[in-house]
Amino acid sequence: MTIPTAARGSAPTPGVTARERLLEAAVEAFAEKGFNATTTRDIASRAGMSPAAVYVHHDTKESLLFTVSVEGHRAALKVIRTAATIDGDHVDRLRHMVREFSTWHAVNSRVGRIVQYEFDALTPEHRAEIADHRRRIERVMQDVLTAGVAEGAFEVVDVPGTTRAILSLSIDLVRWFTPRGSHSADDIATLHADLAVRMTAPHSTAPHS
Repeated sequence: MTIPTAARGSAPTPGVTARERLLEAAVEAFAEKGFNATTTRDIASRAGMSPAAVYVHHDTKESLLFTVSVEGHRAALKVIRTAATIDGDHVDRLRHMVREFSTWHAVNSRVGRIVQYEFDALTPEHRAEIADHRRRIERVMQDVLTAGVAEGAFEVVDVPGTTRAILSLSIDLVRWFTPRGSHSADDIATLHADLAVRMTAPHSTAPHS
């Protein structure tokens, strides 16, 4: 998900649409205050818009949250689908998928925190749609693991459970990752890719510490 960053209450940035400014303002507010403590007026102020102007694009605050969530999930799905198509063997593909998925979550950690931890604030209909996007992401990983197991590249007893465990490495980092921390996004992504390979390696070839 790529949303242009705008300063609080700043003049509109050339080339940035009102919708994009509004989404960035919503991400900023939700990440800072949480969904429940954020007001539509606060979002409008951050976007440099009047409260009434917000309703031109979204009829409710929840609608804004849903838009942030669905666009974030679509972006993450695109990342993992693209990573799954690289040339190489099953291990190469798994390593690349996890690296790219973790990198995306690190770079977009604010959006990631919102879509993961404000899920219950969505309406039942919107939760169902987001859950469908999550199943699609899981399916990409499951397909790679299943193919690798069939050819002996992986030793995985529970493919759905292992899928969730591997994806959780990337998803959970939004809870604690900060660009100002001691480890870069690349460091974390590389670690996660190595862990995923270790988790799925046949016992006879699993790397030893």
